[in-house]
Amino acid sequence: MAKRADQQRLEELGLNSSAPPGQLLFDGWLLRLWPGQAKRARSVNAVYPSSRPLGDKIAYCERLYASHGLPTIFRITPFSQPPELDAELARRAYPRFETTAVEAATIDPAQLPASVARTLELVPWVEAVGNLRGSSAVYRQSHLARLQNTLLPMRALALWHNGAVAATGLTIVEDSWAGLFDIVTDATLRRRGFGDQIVQGLLTAAWDMGARQSYLQVSVDNTPARALYARYGFQEQYQYWYRGHAN
Repeated sequence: MAKRADQQRLEELGLNSSAPPGQLLFDGWLLRLWPGQAKRARSVNAVYPSSRPLGDKIAYCERLYASHGLPTIFRITPFSQPPELDAELARRAYPRFETTAVEAATIDPAQLPASVARTLELVPWVEAVGNLRGSSAVYRQSHLARLQNTLLPMRALALWHNGAVAATGLTIVEDSWAGLFDIVTDATLRRRGFGDQIVQGLLTAAWDMGARQSYLQVSVDNTPARALYARYGFQEQYQYWYRGHAN
C-alpha cells in the first residue's frame, strides 16, 4: 500500500482530473457545483484545514447547493478536514453511499500486448459513453463540458463490435501519473474481453504519454472489475464515500 504522502498525492490527482468549470473555495473546502452524473464534480470536498465552526460550514453548503438546484453531497476521504466531519454528517442523518476504492499500479509495458482499442475524438466518444450508460442529453453535455475544460492531456479510446461501440475508456495524465476513467462495456457484451482490451489500450496510451504510474477508482463491490484490474497490478490505496442523497 502507498505511503500516506503518496495517498494524498493520489487524492490531488483525482481531484485535478475531475475538476469542473464551476467550483468555489470556502474556508478550506472545495465546493463543486457542476450538474451531471459524476458526483466528484458536484460534491463538497473537505480538503484543507479550516477555522469556522463545523455547523456553520455545513449550513452554508446546504444553502449554496440548494440555490443551484443540487443536493448537498459530501465526499469523505481519509484526509477530510476536520476529521470529525463524517461522524457529524452521520449524526445529521446524511446517509452514506457509494464506497469507492482508489487503486494504483506501476505501468509495465511488457504486460501490455497490442490492443485493438482506437482513439476517438472527444465529442463522439462522450456520445458513445452516454449510449452505453443510458445517460440523458443534459448529463452528456455536462460530461463533455467538464472534459473540454480539463487542463491536462488526455486520450479517449473505444472498441467496436459489429459496427457499434462496445466499450470505452479515458486516460488523463498529470506528471508521471495516469488516471483511468469511464471504463464502460456494453451490458450485453460483458465477460468477453472488451474491458481487458480497453485497460490494455489505456495503459499503453498512458505509457506513450509519459506516465509510469496509474490509478483508478472502482466501486468496492465491483468484484469482476477489481479482479481485472488486479491482473495489471492495481492494489487498493484508500477508500472514499459520499454522505447525502444520491439524486
